Amino acid sequence: MSSGFIFDIKRFAIHDGPGVRTTVFFKGCPLRCWACHNPEGQQRAPDLMLREERCNLCGDCVELCEPHAISLEEDTLSLDREKCDLCGRCAEGCLTGAIELAGREVTAAEVMQQVERDTVYYDEGGGGVTFSGGEPLFQPGFLLTLLRECKRREITTTVDTCGYGPRRVVEAVYPLVDLFLYDLKLIDNDRHRAFTEVPNGPILGNLRWLAGMAAPVTVRVPLLPGVNDDEANVRALGEFLAELATLYPVDILPYHRIGVDKYDRLGRPYRLEDADVLPDAAVVAAVQMLEEFGLKVSVRGESYVPER
Repeated sequence: MSSGFIFDIKRFAIHDGPGVRTTVFFKGCPLRCWACHNPEGQQRAPDLMLREERCNLCGDCVELCEPHAISLEEDTLSLDREKCDLCGRCAEGCLTGAIELAGREVTAAEVMQQVERDTVYYDEGGGGVTFSGGEPLFQPGFLLTLLRECKRREITTTVDTCGYGPRRVVEAVYPLVDLFLYDLKLIDNDRHRAFTEVPNGPILGNLRWLAGMAAPVTVRVPLLPGVNDDEANVRALGEFLAELATLYPVDILPYHRIGVDKYDRLGRPYRLEDADVLPDAAVVAAVQMLEEFGLKVSVRGESYVPER
């Protein structure tokens, strides 16, 4: 497909794969993870994000909003999301950035034009392009087009994925991907369904298939307090990964609260509101348990040295 839906393109990214990268964030994801730090990437349709602290109460957006979804009440900007038709006129006319429309349709040519701006950095530092989201596998035709264009230009590619998608999609993209960043959260299917609203069978099955093909993968484990940081789950993760045909490196991503304010901007509840960052001891315990299975474990991409 020559076009698709994204919500951002981030240049000079350093945490989305090796080297300096350009990260393309796809719009739409089949999962609804409680701690998603890019909730604006979940829905395929655009999302209206409201930053009330930036509003100067000029009233321009009120005049631009034809369905009358925006109003100024007691010196406060109010948005009726049920009335909003996501036309984006209010965001286009907002000079302070208080209103933002997250999500737009772009062509593959437009994406590649952005990507090619930084090829000199890719060449010097071993970087490239990362397709993230949302979930890139959720737009397989667009992803394939971009992967092929990158290969034609000899730009290395990384796909940041939850692994949830049809096997035929994984089989189609895998020869074009230099590295998969593969999120793995919960082994127990019932717990996975409760936390993400989808079963984990396709996720585990696709990772087994990639391992059988010796595809390049780094398994990433978002470690979330009260969700998947318990000993039973961490050991189950270790056992599953140790039995794969390829022994993959594991990168633990301890819980953080970056992105929590996005839920307020989207008018959505945050399911882990009471959660706090993991104590150092919990991260150490997870690393040690996974290492017992012969796995090479890092934390946020680096060898882990606990604070003293």
